[in-house]
Amino acid sequence: MQQVLSTVSAWLLPVLVAAVLVAGYARRVPIYNAFVEGAKAGFGTSIRLIPHLVAMMVAVQVFSASGAMDLVVRALAPAAHWLHLPPQVVPMALLRPISSTGSLAFLKDIFQNPRFGPDSWVGQLASTLQAASDTTLYVITVYFGSVGIKNIRYALKVGLLADVASVVGSVIAVRILLGPMPGS
Repeated sequence: MQQVLSTVSAWLLPVLVAAVLVAGYARRVPIYNAFVEGAKAGFGTSIRLIPHLVAMMVAVQVFSASGAMDLVVRALAPAAHWLHLPPQVVPMALLRPISSTGSLAFLKDIFQNPRFGPDSWVGQLASTLQAASDTTLYVITVYFGSVGIKNIRYALKVGLLADVASVVGSVIAVRILLGPMPGS
């Protein structure tokens, strides 16, 4: 089975690229010109997004470096305990809607912590949370910023509600699959 998966993985992307090229050729699409035009449009979109992304990254760094993250984690400790969310995962859960890289840094810390590691209950929960949630503020910044929409209406509220649901769902899923956290 492992050999089959390795072979499929190695050939999947080249076969997909070849299929796109053959389909484009069959439809008489000028493939190279279409690629260049798409790359040009993508580059323009990237340039328009840079100010939004820089502002968001600076805000995340200021929030973390100022100690505000620690204050928020301490303030949320009772709610986290009630949700069976270990304190090591709370910063990751808070940062995940803002920054994928920031939350991955917390995930890496959990994995490298000798008390936990990737196969521990906390490591499994952190991995599940990382996979179950999205970078809501990043997505809103990129999608709305790329088309120039300034009024996001309910998108932020619904996105953050989905992030809360992913935290709760992750805890429930891990408790069902692995049982309660050892020592709790």
